[in-house]
Amino acid sequence: MKKKSINKYLWIAFVFSLTATQAQEILTQNKAVSLALEHNYGIQVEQNNVAISENNTTILNTGYLPTLTANAGANYNLNDTEAVFTSGTVTTLTGAKSSSYNASLNLNYILFDGLGREYNYKKIQEEYQLSELQARETIENTVIQLFSVYYNVAQIKENKKSFEQSLAISKDRLKRAEYQFDYGQNTKLGVLNASVDINNDSIQILNTQMELKNAKRNLNLVLGNVLSESFDINTDVHFILELDKPALLAKAKEKNVALLKAEKNIALKELDVKLVTSEFLPTIGLTGSYGWNKNNNNAASPVLTSTNIGLSGGLNLTWNLFEGKSFVAAKNKKLALQNEKLLQKNILNEIERDFNNAWDNYQNKYTVYQIQEETIKTAQNNFDRTNEKFKLGQVNSIEFRQAQLNLLNAELTRNQAKFQAKYAELEVLYISGDLLNQNF
Repeated sequence: MKKKSINKYLWIAFVFSLTATQAQEILTQNKAVSLALEHNYGIQVEQNNVAISENNTTILNTGYLPTLTANAGANYNLNDTEAVFTSGTVTTLTGAKSSSYNASLNLNYILFDGLGREYNYKKIQEEYQLSELQARETIENTVIQLFSVYYNVAQIKENKKSFEQSLAISKDRLKRAEYQFDYGQNTKLGVLNASVDINNDSIQILNTQMELKNAKRNLNLVLGNVLSESFDINTDVHFILELDKPALLAKAKEKNVALLKAEKNIALKELDVKLVTSEFLPTIGLTGSYGWNKNNNNAASPVLTSTNIGLSGGLNLTWNLFEGKSFVAAKNKKLALQNEKLLQKNILNEIERDFNNAWDNYQNKYTVYQIQEETIKTAQNNFDRTNEKFKLGQVNSIEFRQAQLNLLNAELTRNQAKFQAKYAELEVLYISGDLLNQNF
């Protein structure tokens, strides 16, 4: 009686979970990608970094604009003064007062700096484009991580469905065993064995439900925790069967974000070489000033008050004829450029290797999935035949349970193969730089 009560409560919980699932909003693959792009914190950080780099590309940050400063000042003096004039006259003043005032606008502009400003401007443009590539890399990594977690949730959900189907089979077997026992066609052992199998199937469902909750939390974390725990996902997958290996490999060598970043780093290192070379050239600057000065002198001065208003300007030239550090820096910049070119070649080799590995892995995973689909048909046919024989009493409960477990294991293996094959396909697109162009 106690076991029947436990099974009754498990069945009620099972039916309740099915009802709740039907009311849940379905999180499709495309919607999951949209939510991640909008709410993922790592992507938001990279978007801010791109905005910072974009701000740096404005003309205000290029060095092409002049500097304009304003200066003003006032001085007051109270002195005891003894003045001797050329005529021999001596004047002694006690508490003599004097003051001066000044104000000016000063303009400085670099006419030529060895093309340093031009190279700096090109460098901040390259840095902006590099920040965009880094943002794209973060987005691609987030999307591939998203699908890793998404398909893990999908696999667990499909596994739960398989366990629930197995539990339904075990419940039907228990009813049959109880009827047979009531009519004297079976022993109590058949009822007990069926009850034990029901409990095992129920425990599998409970464990899978907990596993599913944890997997959903992991998925929600990638999405920025914008969903409630009651969301559901779509377990359907669509394979892009017309994938062209040579075309995708060509795209990988052209569009892979790691390779594009390497190209930008080479461009930046080339500009660093030009910048350090520009330091060997002179700098020519223009200065200009418009000022006002007023002096109120004490009685010891022959001039009581003087006021000056006017413009002043000039050219200046600075040429660092020799500095050992500049020569060392130039050599090091050239070596750093060589390193970037070597890294680019290495990245290209790694991309080709990773692509071939991903392609073979996808082909293998997809073939395994197709085989598992056929295995399901065989396992289902075997179970149906065993079930008919079990009803006729031609096989025992152990043989029936084994056929049931064979079908269950085939379904679990098929679930794993399906989502692994789809994820392997996405990895091929990820390496080829074509992941974000897909409709998921």
